[in-house]
Amino acid sequence: MEYIKSDKSGECIFCDLRPELDRDHLVLHRGQHVFVLLNRYPYSAGHLLVAPYAHGACLEELEFEVRSDLMARIADGARVLKHAYRCDGLNIGANVGTASGAGYPDHLHFHIVPRWSGDTNFMTVVGETSVIPQHVERIFDELVAGFQELSAS
Repeated sequence: MEYIKSDKSGECIFCDLRPELDRDHLVLHRGQHVFVLLNRYPYSAGHLLVAPYAHGACLEELEFEVRSDLMARIADGARVLKHAYRCDGLNIGANVGTASGAGYPDHLHFHIVPRWSGDTNFMTVVGETSVIPQHVERIFDELVAGFQELSAS
């Protein structure tokens, strides 16, 4: 909760991710127009973020090729999470604009949140608690292998 409430003026976490630091920034996969990263402050284990390289706030402002790549990488993320974590469902969506609750309203990004029957929902956000059973770097290692397999096929 502290991170959500912190001042983030003047920085864009999505624009500042240099490829040589992908592991440090938890970037799992880079496509032609879009990249996938593990959320450092996840709602649940495996919470992914999918964002275009282009800085922009609105889906409708993106070129067709970027929107297509965005949807393809969201589908890849869903596939990797289902295979790696055997989740029962997924929440997939974007908060567009500050009124929607977007933490970074100036750079469009989608969340893919794995869900299991009987899980704690978004208790981590509203209850200021952490229920993540694995360390984020271990989750990174597990999921990056799934994206590498997709790229190889």
